[in-house]
Amino acid sequence: MFNYYENPPTAGLPLQWRDWLPVKSSLADKVSARFNLPPLQLTCSGTAALVIALTTLAHQQPERKTVIVPAYTCPLVALAIHHCGLQIQLCDLKPNSIDLETAHLTNLLNEKVLAVIPTHLGGRVSDVASVKKLAQFQQIAVIEDAAQALGAEVGQYGDVVLFSLAAGKGLTMYEGGLLTAPETQLRKSLQKTANKLLPQRFKWEFLRTLQLFGYTALYHPAGLHFVYGRGRRKALRQQQWIAAVGDDFDFDIPMHRVGQIRQHVATNAFQRLPAFLQTLHLQAQQRIQLLQKISAIQVIVDQYGQGVWPFLMVLVPTNQQRDAILKELWTSPLGVTRLFIHTLAQYDYLKPIVPKESTPNAEDFAARMLTITNSPWLTDAQFEQICAVIQRVVCGC
Repeated sequence: MFNYYENPPTAGLPLQWRDWLPVKSSLADKVSARFNLPPLQLTCSGTAALVIALTTLAHQQPERKTVIVPAYTCPLVALAIHHCGLQIQLCDLKPNSIDLETAHLTNLLNEKVLAVIPTHLGGRVSDVASVKKLAQFQQIAVIEDAAQALGAEVGQYGDVVLFSLAAGKGLTMYEGGLLTAPETQLRKSLQKTANKLLPQRFKWEFLRTLQLFGYTALYHPAGLHFVYGRGRRKALRQQQWIAAVGDDFDFDIPMHRVGQIRQHVATNAFQRLPAFLQTLHLQAQQRIQLLQKISAIQVIVDQYGQGVWPFLMVLVPTNQQRDAILKELWTSPLGVTRLFIHTLAQYDYLKPIVPKESTPNAEDFAARMLTITNSPWLTDAQFEQICAVIQRVVCGC
Protein backbone atom coordinates (compact mmCIF):
# COMPACT_ATOMS: atom_id res chain seq x y z
CA MET A 1 0.00 0.00 0.00
CA PHE A 2 2.78 2.46 0.96
CA ASN A 3 4.47 2.03 -2.43
CA TYR A 4 2.06 4.53 -3.98
CA TYR A 5 0.53 6.26 -0.98
CA GLU A 6 1.14 9.62 0.68
CA ASN A 7 -0.76 11.58 3.29
CA PRO A 8 -0.65 15.36 2.77
CA PRO A 9 0.98 17.45 5.53
CA THR A 10 -2.26 19.43 5.89
CA ALA A 11 -5.90 18.44 5.49
CA GLY A 12 -6.96 20.19 2.31
CA LEU A 13 -10.44 19.89 0.85
CA PRO A 14 -10.27 17.58 -2.20
CA LEU A 15 -11.68 19.08 -5.37
CA GLN A 16 -14.15 17.35 -7.67
CA TRP A 17 -14.42 17.66 -11.43
CA ARG A 18 -17.92 19.07 -11.14
CA ASP A 19 -16.41 22.00 -9.24
CA TRP A 20 -15.23 23.27 -12.63
CA LEU A 21 -18.80 23.97 -13.75
CA PRO A 22 -19.82 27.65 -13.98
CA VAL A 23 -21.66 29.15 -11.01
CA LYS A 24 -23.38 32.53 -10.66
CA SER A 25 -22.75 33.16 -6.95
CA SER A 26 -19.72 34.98 -5.55
CA LEU A 27 -17.10 33.13 -3.51
CA ALA A 28 -16.35 36.17 -1.35
CA ASP A 29 -20.04 36.72 -0.61
CA LYS A 30 -20.62 33.07 0.28
CA VAL A 31 -17.64 32.93 2.65
CA SER A 32 -18.63 36.20 4.32
CA ALA A 33 -22.18 35.00 4.92
CA ARG A 34 -21.26 31.50 6.10
CA PHE A 35 -18.52 32.56 8.54
CA ASN A 36 -20.11 35.83 9.71
CA LEU A 37 -17.34 38.03 8.35
CA PRO A 38 -17.47 41.57 6.90
CA PRO A 39 -17.59 41.67 3.09
CA LEU A 40 -14.50 39.96 1.74
CA GLN A 41 -12.39 40.76 -1.30
CA LEU A 42 -10.60 38.11 -3.31
CA THR A 43 -6.86 38.31 -3.97
CA CYS A 44 -4.37 36.13 -5.83
CA SER A 45 -2.73 34.90 -2.60
CA GLY A 46 -2.65 35.40 1.14
CA THR A 47 0.69 37.14 0.67
CA ALA A 48 -0.87 39.55 -1.84
CA ALA A 49 -3.65 40.21 0.68
CA LEU A 50 -1.02 41.19 3.26
CA VAL A 51 0.74 43.44 0.74
CA ILE A 52 -2.58 45.19 0.05
CA ALA A 53 -3.27 45.61 3.77
CA LEU A 54 0.19 47.00 4.57
CA THR A 55 0.18 49.32 1.54
CA THR A 56 -3.18 50.73 2.58
CA LEU A 57 -2.15 51.27 6.19
CA ALA A 58 1.19 52.81 5.17
CA HIS A 59 -0.62 55.29 2.94
CA GLN A 60 -2.77 56.35 5.89
CA GLN A 61 0.19 56.70 8.29
CA PRO A 62 3.29 57.24 6.13
CA GLU A 63 5.46 58.23 9.08
CA ARG A 64 5.19 54.72 10.55
CA LYS A 65 7.61 52.21 9.02
CA THR A 66 7.81 49.22 11.40
CA VAL A 67 5.71 46.06 11.42
CA ILE A 68 5.84 43.68 14.40
CA VAL A 69 5.52 39.97 13.63
CA PRO A 70 5.89 36.72 15.60
CA ALA A 71 9.47 35.50 15.49
CA TYR A 72 8.12 32.12 14.40
CA THR A 73 5.82 32.51 11.41
CA CYS A 74 5.75 31.93 7.66
CA PRO A 75 8.68 33.55 5.79
CA LEU A 76 6.17 34.97 3.31
CA VAL A 77 5.09 37.43 6.01
CA ALA A 78 8.60 38.87 6.09
CA LEU A 79 8.75 38.99 2.30
CA ALA A 80 5.45 40.89 2.13
CA ILE A 81 6.67 43.48 4.63
CA HIS A 82 9.92 43.92 2.69
CA HIS A 83 7.95 44.18 -0.57
CA CYS A 84 6.11 47.18 0.89
CA GLY A 85 9.35 48.94 1.86
CA LEU A 86 8.68 48.52 5.57
CA GLN A 87 10.89 47.28 8.41
CA ILE A 88 10.45 43.99 10.23
CA GLN A 89 10.47 43.82 14.01
CA LEU A 90 10.40 40.40 15.65
CA CYS A 91 8.42 39.69 18.81
CA ASP A 92 9.05 36.60 20.91
CA LEU A 93 6.31 34.09 21.75
CA LYS A 94 5.03 33.12 25.15
CA PRO A 95 6.63 29.86 26.33
CA ASN A 96 5.12 26.80 24.60
CA SER A 97 2.61 29.00 22.80
CA ILE A 98 1.80 30.67 19.48
CA ASP A 99 0.80 33.91 21.26
CA LEU A 100 3.01 37.01 21.30
CA GLU A 101 4.91 37.52 24.54
CA THR A 102 3.15 40.38 26.31
CA ALA A 103 6.11 42.09 27.98
CA HIS A 104 8.22 41.95 24.83
CA LEU A 105 5.39 43.28 22.69
CA THR A 106 4.72 46.11 25.13
CA ASN A 107 8.35 47.22 24.92
CA LEU A 108 8.25 47.20 21.11
CA LEU A 109 5.16 49.36 20.68
CA ASN A 110 5.88 53.00 19.85
CA GLU A 111 4.95 55.79 17.46
CA LYS A 112 7.04 54.26 14.65
CA VAL A 113 5.02 51.03 14.52
CA LEU A 114 2.48 50.74 11.72
CA ALA A 115 1.00 47.34 12.51
CA VAL A 116 1.22 44.17 14.60
CA ILE A 117 0.49 40.82 12.94
CA PRO A 118 -0.58 38.09 15.39
CA THR A 119 -0.84 34.72 13.66
CA HIS A 120 -3.53 32.06 14.01
CA LEU A 121 -0.84 29.46 13.40
CA GLY A 122 -1.99 26.10 12.09
CA GLY A 123 -5.62 27.06 12.55
CA ARG A 124 -5.23 27.67 16.29
CA VAL A 125 -6.87 30.86 17.51
CA SER A 126 -4.33 33.36 18.83
CA ASP A 127 -4.94 35.91 21.60
CA VAL A 128 -5.68 38.88 19.36
CA ALA A 129 -7.80 40.66 21.96
CA SER A 130 -4.76 41.25 24.21
CA VAL A 131 -2.70 42.49 21.26
CA LYS A 132 -5.46 44.88 20.24
CA LYS A 133 -5.76 46.22 23.78
CA LEU A 134 -2.06 47.09 23.84
CA ALA A 135 -1.84 48.44 20.28
CA GLN A 136 -4.93 50.65 20.16
CA PHE A 137 -3.57 53.25 22.59
CA GLN A 138 -0.90 54.20 20.05
CA GLN A 139 -3.15 53.90 17.01
CA ILE A 140 -1.28 50.83 15.79
CA ALA A 141 -3.23 48.58 13.44
CA VAL A 142 -3.68 44.87 14.17
CA ILE A 143 -3.67 42.52 11.16
CA GLU A 144 -4.90 39.02 11.91
CA ASP A 145 -2.91 36.51 9.88
CA ALA A 146 -5.52 33.77 9.51
CA ALA A 147 -3.88 32.22 6.45
CA GLN A 148 -4.40 28.71 7.86
CA ALA A 149 -7.64 29.48 9.71
CA LEU A 150 -10.52 29.95 7.28
CA GLY A 151 -13.64 28.87 9.17
CA ALA A 152 -12.19 29.53 12.63
CA GLU A 153 -13.58 32.05 15.11
CA VAL A 154 -11.27 34.86 14.02
CA GLY A 155 -11.55 38.43 12.78
CA GLN A 156 -13.34 39.74 15.88
CA TYR A 157 -10.63 42.06 17.16
CA GLY A 158 -8.23 42.87 14.32
CA ASP A 159 -8.45 45.93 12.11
CA VAL A 160 -7.76 43.65 9.13
CA VAL A 161 -8.04 39.88 8.72
CA LEU A 162 -6.68 37.82 5.85
CA PHE A 163 -6.94 34.19 4.75
CA SER A 164 -5.06 32.01 2.29
CA LEU A 165 -6.58 29.77 -0.37
CA ALA A 166 -3.26 28.18 -1.29
CA ALA A 167 -2.75 24.53 -2.18
CA GLY A 168 -3.37 22.27 0.79
CA LYS A 169 -5.44 24.77 2.73
CA GLY A 170 -8.98 23.83 3.76
CA LEU A 171 -10.32 25.55 0.64
CA THR A 172 -8.08 26.23 -2.32
CA MET A 173 -7.93 27.71 -5.80
CA TYR A 174 -4.25 26.62 -5.83
CA GLU A 175 -3.20 30.20 -5.00
CA GLY A 176 -5.64 32.74 -3.63
CA GLY A 177 -6.52 34.86 -0.66
CA LEU A 178 -9.35 36.68 1.08
CA LEU A 179 -9.14 40.03 2.84
CA THR A 180 -11.48 42.18 4.89
CA ALA A 181 -11.78 44.82 7.60
CA PRO A 182 -14.65 45.42 10.04
CA GLU A 183 -14.53 49.19 9.51
CA THR A 184 -16.30 50.24 6.31
CA GLN A 185 -13.96 53.04 5.27
CA LEU A 186 -10.86 50.91 5.73
CA ARG A 187 -12.51 48.15 3.73
CA LYS A 188 -13.13 50.61 0.88
CA SER A 189 -9.50 51.72 1.06
CA LEU A 190 -8.34 48.09 0.85
CA GLN A 191 -10.44 47.60 -2.26
CA LYS A 192 -9.05 50.77 -3.82
CA THR A 193 -5.50 49.58 -3.16
CA ALA A 194 -6.31 46.13 -4.57
CA ASN A 195 -7.61 47.68 -7.77
CA LYS A 196 -4.25 49.43 -8.21
CA LEU A 197 -1.99 46.56 -7.21
CA LEU A 198 -3.74 43.63 -8.93
CA PRO A 199 -3.60 44.02 -12.72
CA GLN A 200 -4.78 41.51 -15.30
CA ARG A 201 -1.83 39.18 -15.93
CA PHE A 202 -3.07 36.43 -18.20
CA LYS A 203 0.12 34.35 -18.12
CA TRP A 204 -0.03 34.07 -14.32
CA GLU A 205 -3.71 33.23 -14.36
CA PHE A 206 -3.22 30.60 -17.06
CA LEU A 207 -0.43 29.01 -15.00
CA ARG A 208 -2.55 28.98 -11.84
CA THR A 209 -5.46 27.43 -13.74
CA LEU A 210 -3.22 24.63 -15.01
CA GLN A 211 -1.90 24.09 -11.48
CA LEU A 212 -5.43 23.93 -10.11
CA PHE A 213 -6.30 21.36 -12.78
CA GLY A 214 -3.36 19.27 -11.61
CA TYR A 215 -4.43 19.67 -8.00
CA THR A 216 -7.92 18.42 -8.88
CA ALA A 217 -6.45 15.37 -10.57
CA LEU A 218 -3.68 14.50 -8.11
CA TYR A 219 -4.75 15.60 -4.62
CA HIS A 220 -5.31 12.10 -3.26
CA PRO A 221 -2.92 9.61 -1.60
CA ALA A 222 -1.72 8.01 -4.83
CA GLY A 223 -1.20 11.28 -6.69
CA LEU A 224 0.53 12.90 -3.73
CA HIS A 225 3.09 10.12 -3.70
CA PHE A 226 4.38 11.37 -7.05
CA VAL A 227 3.93 15.15 -6.82
CA TYR A 228 4.81 15.61 -3.14
CA GLY A 229 6.24 12.52 -1.45
CA ARG A 230 9.08 11.73 -3.85
CA GLY A 231 10.44 15.27 -3.89
CA ARG A 232 10.18 15.60 -0.11
CA ARG A 233 12.06 12.37 0.53
CA LYS A 234 14.77 13.38 -1.92
CA ALA A 235 15.21 16.69 -0.07
CA LEU A 236 15.38 14.83 3.25
CA ARG A 237 18.04 12.45 1.94
CA GLN A 238 20.08 15.48 0.95
CA GLN A 239 19.38 17.09 4.36
CA GLN A 240 17.72 20.05 2.66
CA TRP A 241 15.25 20.68 5.45
CA ILE A 242 13.92 23.98 4.12
CA ALA A 243 13.18 22.50 0.72
CA ALA A 244 11.50 19.50 2.38
CA VAL A 245 8.84 21.71 3.96
CA GLY A 246 8.71 24.30 1.18
CA ASP A 247 10.09 27.29 3.11
CA ASP A 248 12.35 28.43 0.25
CA PHE A 249 10.23 31.28 -1.11
CA ASP A 250 11.12 33.76 -3.83
CA PHE A 251 11.36 37.48 -3.06
CA ASP A 252 9.18 38.20 -6.10
CA ILE A 253 5.50 38.23 -5.08
CA PRO A 254 3.07 37.65 -7.99
CA MET A 255 0.31 40.28 -8.00
CA HIS A 256 -2.61 39.78 -10.38
CA ARG A 257 -6.38 39.38 -10.53
CA VAL A 258 -8.02 36.00 -10.13
CA GLY A 259 -9.87 34.72 -13.18
CA GLN A 260 -13.46 33.52 -13.28
CA ILE A 261 -12.64 29.86 -13.85
CA ARG A 262 -10.74 29.44 -10.60
CA GLN A 263 -13.39 31.42 -8.75
CA HIS A 264 -16.03 28.99 -10.04
CA VAL A 265 -14.00 26.02 -8.78
CA ALA A 266 -13.54 27.45 -5.29
CA THR A 267 -17.17 28.60 -5.05
CA ASN A 268 -18.49 25.15 -5.92
CA ALA A 269 -16.05 23.44 -3.54
CA PHE A 270 -16.97 25.83 -0.73
CA GLN A 271 -20.39 24.18 -0.45
CA ARG A 272 -18.61 21.14 1.04
CA LEU A 273 -16.22 23.07 3.29
CA PRO A 274 -18.33 23.46 6.49
CA ALA A 275 -19.05 19.72 6.66
CA PHE A 276 -15.39 18.97 5.91
CA LEU A 277 -14.22 21.26 8.71
CA GLN A 278 -16.64 19.58 11.12
CA THR A 279 -15.24 16.19 10.19
CA LEU A 280 -11.72 17.46 10.84
CA HIS A 281 -12.79 18.95 14.18
CA LEU A 282 -14.26 15.68 15.44
CA GLN A 283 -11.26 13.69 14.26
CA ALA A 284 -8.84 16.14 15.87
CA GLN A 285 -10.58 15.95 19.25
CA GLN A 286 -10.37 12.16 19.26
CA ARG A 287 -6.72 12.12 18.25
CA ILE A 288 -5.72 14.84 20.69
CA GLN A 289 -7.07 12.65 23.49
CA LEU A 290 -4.80 9.83 22.35
CA LEU A 291 -1.78 12.11 22.19
CA GLN A 292 -2.48 13.58 25.61
CA LYS A 293 -2.13 10.12 27.13
CA ILE A 294 1.58 10.34 26.31
CA SER A 295 3.30 11.99 29.24
CA ALA A 296 5.52 15.05 28.79
CA ILE A 297 4.26 16.11 25.36
CA GLN A 298 1.96 19.07 24.69
CA VAL A 299 -0.60 19.45 21.94
CA ILE A 300 -1.30 23.06 20.99
CA VAL A 301 -5.04 23.60 21.50
CA ASP A 302 -7.41 26.57 21.40
CA GLN A 303 -7.94 28.93 24.33
CA TYR A 304 -9.52 31.97 22.65
CA GLY A 305 -12.16 30.50 20.34
CA GLN A 306 -12.75 27.49 18.12
CA GLY A 307 -10.17 26.99 15.43
CA VAL A 308 -9.86 24.66 12.47
CA TRP A 309 -7.66 21.59 12.28
CA PRO A 310 -5.53 21.14 9.15
CA PHE A 311 -2.92 19.41 11.32
CA LEU A 312 -1.95 18.89 14.96
CA MET A 313 1.02 20.73 16.47
CA VAL A 314 2.89 18.68 19.07
CA LEU A 315 5.65 19.91 21.39
CA VAL A 316 7.98 17.23 22.70
CA PRO A 317 10.31 17.75 25.70
CA THR A 318 13.60 18.19 23.82
CA ASN A 319 14.95 18.95 20.38
CA GLN A 320 16.81 15.63 20.41
CA GLN A 321 13.58 13.71 21.01
CA ARG A 322 11.76 15.67 18.31
CA ASP A 323 14.50 14.85 15.82
CA ALA A 324 14.51 11.18 16.87
CA ILE A 325 10.78 10.98 16.18
CA LEU A 326 11.21 12.66 12.81
CA LYS A 327 14.07 10.32 11.93
CA GLU A 328 11.53 7.49 11.95
CA LEU A 329 8.45 9.29 10.64
CA TRP A 330 9.47 12.23 8.41
CA THR A 331 10.30 10.04 5.43
CA SER A 332 7.18 7.92 5.93
CA PRO A 333 3.92 8.58 4.05
CA LEU A 334 2.09 9.23 7.33
CA GLY A 335 2.01 13.03 7.18
CA VAL A 336 4.41 13.81 10.04
CA THR A 337 6.64 16.80 9.34
CA ARG A 338 7.73 20.24 10.54
CA LEU A 339 5.85 23.48 9.92
CA PHE A 340 8.56 26.12 9.48
CA ILE A 341 12.14 25.00 9.91
CA HIS A 342 13.40 28.13 11.70
CA THR A 343 12.38 31.35 13.31
CA LEU A 344 12.51 34.19 10.80
CA ALA A 345 15.92 35.38 12.03
CA GLN A 346 17.46 31.94 11.46
CA TYR A 347 16.84 31.70 7.70
CA ASP A 348 20.00 32.55 5.77
CA TYR A 349 18.08 33.90 2.77
CA LEU A 350 16.09 36.29 5.00
CA LYS A 351 19.12 37.76 6.78
CA PRO A 352 19.24 40.85 4.52
CA ILE A 353 15.72 41.86 5.60
CA VAL A 354 15.17 40.33 9.07
CA PRO A 355 17.04 41.76 12.08
CA LYS A 356 19.18 39.32 14.02
CA GLU A 357 17.55 39.13 17.44
CA SER A 358 17.35 36.62 20.25
CA THR A 359 13.83 35.27 20.68
CA PRO A 360 14.41 32.28 22.95
CA ASN A 361 10.82 31.13 23.36
CA ALA A 362 10.18 31.14 19.62
CA GLU A 363 13.49 29.37 18.96
CA ASP A 364 12.59 26.74 21.54
CA PHE A 365 9.15 26.30 19.95
CA ALA A 366 10.70 25.79 16.52
CA ALA A 367 13.22 23.30 17.92
CA ARG A 368 10.68 21.06 19.71
CA MET A 369 7.56 21.16 17.54
CA LEU A 370 6.41 18.68 14.93
CA THR A 371 3.13 18.43 13.05
CA ILE A 372 0.82 15.50 12.32
CA THR A 373 -1.61 15.76 9.44
CA ASN A 374 -5.30 15.75 10.28
CA SER A 375 -6.23 14.51 6.83
CA PRO A 376 -9.17 12.07 6.82
CA TRP A 377 -6.95 9.81 4.70
CA LEU A 378 -4.76 9.12 7.75
CA THR A 379 -6.37 6.01 9.22
CA ASP A 380 -6.78 5.27 12.92
CA ALA A 381 -4.25 2.46 12.64
CA GLN A 382 -1.72 4.82 11.06
CA PHE A 383 -2.29 7.42 13.75
CA GLU A 384 -1.75 4.77 16.44
CA GLN A 385 1.52 3.92 14.69
CA ILE A 386 2.58 7.57 14.99
CA CYS A 387 1.62 7.67 18.67
CA ALA A 388 3.60 4.50 19.34
CA VAL A 389 6.77 6.04 17.90
CA ILE A 390 6.29 9.24 19.92
CA GLN A 391 5.66 7.28 23.12
CA ARG A 392 8.70 5.07 22.61
CA VAL A 393 11.03 8.01 21.98
CA VAL A 394 9.67 10.33 24.68
CA CYS A 395 9.02 7.74 27.40
CA GLY A 396 11.62 5.16 26.49
CA CYS A 397 9.00 2.42 26.39
